[in-house]
Amino acid sequence: QMQLVESGGGLVQAGGSLRLSCAASGRTFSSYAMGWFRQAPGKEREFVAAITWSGTGTYYADSVKGRFTISRDNAKNTVYLYLEMNSLRPEDTAVYSCAASDLLGGVLSSNVAYWGQGTQVTVSS
Repeated sequence: QMQLVESGGGLVQAGGSLRLSCAASGRTFSSYAMGWFRQAPGKEREFVAAITWSGTGTYYADSVKGRFTISRDNAKNTVYLYLEMNSLRPEDTAVYSCAASDLLGGVLSSNVAYWGQGTQVTVSS
């Protein structure tokens, strides 16, 4: 059974930090590009960050560049995806979801086959 399960969301003050995690299991996600997306209330889902299967290539939305860092750990049976979020702003408030695709282009274009259920991040001003 393929599963992507996020954790680490919560409430933080502006300027604070959070680290999101995503555990991907049930498939060879170690060969998949992965990424983070977010959706704020009343807004469309937007791309946040992506990482190649090897972890050597990373990509960020302009709105988070320099503040967020994506990384991954390709363990044997479960791949762990992380999003380190620093200098958080109220506009970063959203449900954050991890995703996986066999093609990096799929993640960058939000055309992915596998999604997690999401974790809420709330940044207070």
